[in-house]
Amino acid sequence: MRGTDAELPWRGPAPDRPELPLPPGKVPVRRQGAWRKRWRYLGAFADELLLCAARVGVGPLGQTFWTIWDREAAEMSERTRMLSPVARGEVWTEAADAEDAGRIDWAPDGGGALVRVEAAARRDEQEVRAFLRVGEGEWVESICPTGEHGGGYVWTRKRLVSVECDVRIGERRIRCEARGIEDESCGYHPRHTVWDWSAGVGRTTDGRDVGWNLVSGINDPQQRSERAIWVDGQASEPAPVRFEGLEAIALDGARLEFSAECERRREERRAFVKYSYRQPFGTFAGTLPGGLELERGLGVMEHHDAHW
Repeated sequence: MRGTDAELPWRGPAPDRPELPLPPGKVPVRRQGAWRKRWRYLGAFADELLLCAARVGVGPLGQTFWTIWDREAAEMSERTRMLSPVARGEVWTEAADAEDAGRIDWAPDGGGALVRVEAAARRDEQEVRAFLRVGEGEWVESICPTGEHGGGYVWTRKRLVSVECDVRIGERRIRCEARGIEDESCGYHPRHTVWDWSAGVGRTTDGRDVGWNLVSGINDPQQRSERAIWVDGQASEPAPVRFEGLEAIALDGARLEFSAECERRREERRAFVKYSYRQPFGTFAGTLPGGLELERGLGVMEHHDAHW
């Protein structure tokens, strides 16, 4: 390890991460007046379905959420559930060495994690179960200063992965091979954080597999940010991007246009947390930097406004 948060931002894979409390080690719940925020998010995108599954913690509060868009039936199932500190909830990553049911289990570096969604039927809803086996991929890791609390920072890592999906919605079963993005984050975000984000996968007209993680407003310095574009599995960092609402992204002389098929949205006010977000899922068209024209693209857009 090297240095401290004074040498941020940092981006890996690279040797000698800064000497800070970082996952998968223990990260204090409070640091210089700021609550720790952490989450593990998996998005998976295929012709048959678009989905996400996540586990979130803000200080002592916990939450799970999931969304499944059945593209053939044009039906969305989704749920957000608040958690007590030790509850398992409806989304978790199976890990043989789990010490308690309520913690966030960070993914193994080599892949192979099983993300599970289990939601019992409620009034006017169906039982939902999903088994999501995540493949391998190289992490793009970054640590960025927040500019608040004299030493705040946010750690995050993303990777492009394959996902084997086995999803049951009531009596309907969907089994498919998807591609997606894993997102793991932990740190001390500003009390009021507003950001735009997109993750997606696709194929170019010249036959290359691509993926992206693009963001504005969080972990987005000019260099050594969390921004990433993957081309045939190799990641690079694009310049800062500009979101045009939830309809398009301008980046490095290129442009992605988005068409929504479904949308999850929510507003919540709790103790010391309030937030609102919109997160549509759908298709992308346009170009990525380097003149890469999309033949097809699938993924998610998000606008989030959080006081936490």
